[in-house]
Amino acid sequence: MKWAGRLFDARDTLVRTVLLDLSGLCYLTVGTHAGLPPTAPQWVLAVVAFALTLVLHRRPLANLAVQAGLLAVAIPLVDDLTINQVGASWALLEVTMRARRARTIWLATGLLAVVDLTDSFGDSVGRFASGVFGLTLEVGVPVLLGLLIRTNRELGRQAVERAKAEQRRHESESRAARADERSAIARELHDVVAHHVASMVLRVGVARHVLTDLDPRVGEVFDDVHGTGTAALAELRRLVAVLRNPDGVRGDAALTAIEPSALPAALGATVDRARQAGITVEADIDPAVGSLDAVRGLAVLRLTQEALTNVAKHAGTSALAHLVVAVHDGAVHWEVSDDGRGAVPAAVPSGGGHGITGMRERVEVLGGRLEAGRAGAGWRVRTVLPAVASAPTGTPAVLVPRDHEAPAGAPTPEPA
Repeated sequence: MKWAGRLFDARDTLVRTVLLDLSGLCYLTVGTHAGLPPTAPQWVLAVVAFALTLVLHRRPLANLAVQAGLLAVAIPLVDDLTINQVGASWALLEVTMRARRARTIWLATGLLAVVDLTDSFGDSVGRFASGVFGLTLEVGVPVLLGLLIRTNRELGRQAVERAKAEQRRHESESRAARADERSAIARELHDVVAHHVASMVLRVGVARHVLTDLDPRVGEVFDDVHGTGTAALAELRRLVAVLRNPDGVRGDAALTAIEPSALPAALGATVDRARQAGITVEADIDPAVGSLDAVRGLAVLRLTQEALTNVAKHAGTSALAHLVVAVHDGAVHWEVSDDGRGAVPAAVPSGGGHGITGMRERVEVLGGRLEAGRAGAGWRVRTVLPAVASAPTGTPAVLVPRDHEAPAGAPTPEPA
């Protein structure tokens, strides 16, 4: 019954008017209620009513006044008032459906009732009673139907508003819950993790100054641990700032990017840390990476850190890793592979922790395609980050699961 609801929509007055006029023409063509052909005055009044209904279909009050006037003229001239009565009743229905104030509806109802009752005055009591009964059909039914349509329309509008309000409330609660969760994570990072890291950095710094007769190699280890801990504290502070106020730090490039010119040195430091952890790393880094944009530069650095962390964790010592970072026509070709021949897991270098899932999400954002899977006895992860001008969006990443039947010493299925 959707067509019925559409028929009485306020935007479709012309459709209703055309259907009403066509119904009136059919009535006049087939014959009047007495079986006699319509008279000339009846045709004239009907055609005028049809035409004015079309012209005034967007002005219900004016249409009602015109139709009521034509009905008043037709009462003494014609015997069959059906066309003019239906026209006036329909005009009253339109007013009831579309009037903005209740006062307008009742004034229109009173006007049509007065016109209808002029045909009921006469010598016969039965004629008056018949007129009152006709008044119920000609005035009461249009008013009741119009009020019903108005009520249903208002209920529908209120239901839509309630649904929108409920959606806004749900979104507000969701945002509040996320903010609370971010605050809780920030407190944990600040009160627990950052506290312990700061304590470790402080103790290492004290040990460097207290222990004066250290082997130079041990001193280098202390220096490296102290530098790594200091960098970790800086990252934790930045992360806490992001969690507590994401909007306030959104424009801070230091939280989301790396200086392009510093990328080769940062990649070199990452490779050095992996070597200090016991992995043999062969690095082939294109100097052109120093000209990359900050976002892709940060992605290359994070991917390298994560991949070498996984090599250290899964392939172990004695593993040979190969890092390739090259720039061709603006696109970044990145790959890390290992031979999977390490026997004992190495100490995990800093910088990882997000696993293949995090690498995949980072690559997807930049429109790339991540491939991860076996390469002989080892493991290989590679991707191509498209040039900024031609980077597609929404490109799906491909993730090849590790074989659960891996031989001993090969990388394990679960990435860091």
